[in-house]
Amino acid sequence: MLTLNRTSLYYKPVEPTEEELRLRHRIDEIYTDRPVSGSRYMTAILRREGWIINRKRVSRCMREMGIADVCPGPNLSKLNQQHKVYPYLLRNLTIDRPNQV
Repeated sequence: MLTLNRTSLYYKPVEPTEEELRLRHRIDEIYTDRPVSGSRYMTAILRREGWIINRKRVSRCMREMGIADVCPGPNLSKLNQQHKVYPYLLRNLTIDRPNQV
């Protein structure tokens, strides 16, 4: 009648477990030490430390914490003004036989 879903009405959020909090704290420490590390690198470090974890869980934790690896931004293919631009020499050439150019 109220167009309200009953499952969302009675839903009580689950508090994170102690293990989940320790994992997030450790991910934050790794990210603070090396901000260029992504989920694959963090998964490898955590596995070396004895955590039984996969990359999807690390990615989810990073996403929920607002952590993203540092990567190159856009506009990386802009021309450098100091580099010489060579002309295209075949522009007005009519190619009419094999091995002409």
